[in-house]
Amino acid sequence: MTELTHTAETQDEPDLLRDQFRQLIRYRALIVAGLLVGLLGGAYLAFSGSDTYTSTSEVKVVAATADPFAAGASANAGIDIGTERQTAMSSTVAGAAAAKAGVPVKKLEKCLQVTNPPNTLVLRFTCDASTPKAAADWVNDITAAYLANRKAQVTNTVNHMVAGYQAQVNPLAKQRQHVLDQIAMTNDQALISTLTSTQTNQLTRINQLNDQISQLRALDTTPGNVIKPGIEPDAPSGPGLGMMLGLGGGVGIALGLLAAWVRLVFDPAVRSEGEVTRALGAPVLGTLPRIRRRGATATALLAESQSGGRLAEEYRAVAFRLIHDKRFSERRRLLVVAPRGTGDTPAAVAVNLSASFAEMGMEVLLVEADLRTPSLSARLRAADGSRPGWARSPGLGEGGWPAGLQMPIDAGESGSFDLVPGRRVRNVARALTSAPATRLFAEADEPGSAVVVLAPAVLAYADALALADRVDGVVVVCDPREVHRADLARVRELVNGAGGAVLGVVLHAPEPGQRGGLLSRFGRRPAAGSGRGPSGPSGPAEHRDDLPAAPSGTAQNSTAPERHPVP
Repeated sequence: MTELTHTAETQDEPDLLRDQFRQLIRYRALIVAGLLVGLLGGAYLAFSGSDTYTSTSEVKVVAATADPFAAGASANAGIDIGTERQTAMSSTVAGAAAAKAGVPVKKLEKCLQVTNPPNTLVLRFTCDASTPKAAADWVNDITAAYLANRKAQVTNTVNHMVAGYQAQVNPLAKQRQHVLDQIAMTNDQALISTLTSTQTNQLTRINQLNDQISQLRALDTTPGNVIKPGIEPDAPSGPGLGMMLGLGGGVGIALGLLAAWVRLVFDPAVRSEGEVTRALGAPVLGTLPRIRRRGATATALLAESQSGGRLAEEYRAVAFRLIHDKRFSERRRLLVVAPRGTGDTPAAVAVNLSASFAEMGMEVLLVEADLRTPSLSARLRAADGSRPGWARSPGLGEGGWPAGLQMPIDAGESGSFDLVPGRRVRNVARALTSAPATRLFAEADEPGSAVVVLAPAVLAYADALALADRVDGVVVVCDPREVHRADLARVRELVNGAGGAVLGVVLHAPEPGQRGGLLSRFGRRPAAGSGRGPSGPSGPAEHRDDLPAAPSGTAQNSTAPERHPVP
């Protein structure tokens, strides 16, 4: 099996989009709220808005012609339909229609719409009103007013032209009559011939003008034909309740997704394994299943003792991946830490990984490097069935930590491993960097051996950073719903800067008694006697009889662990 990748593989755009979509649908409450708001808004608009009825009429515009049935070029070719549309929408037409309908001109102008279907000489009149009858009456009145206006324009043009021709005929008729009188009074044949020629020309011109007048008076001045009169509509023209609910639902879902996206952008917590991988630059080794531990005590760290077959198998899978990671297999040193906060999960991961390594036939040494609130010796079962006396007795002498103390731990069917329990010391940093501690970690150099070290939270104390140069394989244990992206990035920077490397991350669900949200993210009030603060041990811990005491001769209040916050 090839070694684990050092960093997460670059995700392509479809994977990122799918990841973001999965994160968006986590905010179902916002999406459902947006949908409900959209539906309520659509229903309100559907019921509160007044019904609107629309009636439509259509008119085919025709030009004045002497012979509408003549073959050849049509007179309608000269019609400018754009000009006719503007005329139909003019205030002159609206005023004539308003006078007939008995309504204000502004009201008709507001309700009127005139359109022209492409490649036709048809004008479509549309009018909206609050009642079906008003809509039909108004559109018919507007149509009649337009046709009357157009007929009046054509008639006025014909009359004007007839009057002009008639003004030319009357003088010519008088002149011809005068010539006829001269012919009757003279006997000069030459003069008679000249006058006769003049009279003939005048008569020809008069006949031409009379023909033109006759043609104008014979024109068909029909302004247009109503091909579709306005009728009373049967139903309102609005979108209706169904349409409004559909539109409201669509807009509501869009608003809900937008709200979820905004919430996701400003949410500092990670929401997926992909974000954890990108923030830490290391793969997810495993995700611990949620196990309901009814009646289980706080000392149940081993998965075998919790009847959690799925949980034990997940620990074995994580250990298997680590064994085949070249970086771990070369040095076989593992540091188990959490980003911040308190909880039993990091301790459970360290214990169960030790048991899994032991099950694989390795000699495993579990080192509890939590010298502020040590507890593993009191929560694990010794290989002989009980804890040794020195693990319970405060009289450990002045040897300090680790002082060569090792405790065989019974891991059930997995076998056993050794535990170096933690104990409170005055100077934690000096104890962790001491020569005995370095020799203890060097036991991993023996063939077939492995050292697993449990340290406090990285962002709460600098203890883990003091170990990272010697125990350089780091496994981060966190709840993705409770940790911030900035915390994970900070953990990676600190570990890399201290000389270690993040091998992977183990994810877990909220621990029993914890709930997701601001309370768990920003810390909880410590329980009485717990000796733990919001983000880790703070201040003197309560004395416990089952933990090793400070070296003899040291005052009780002087054994309070020193706090070394991470800069």
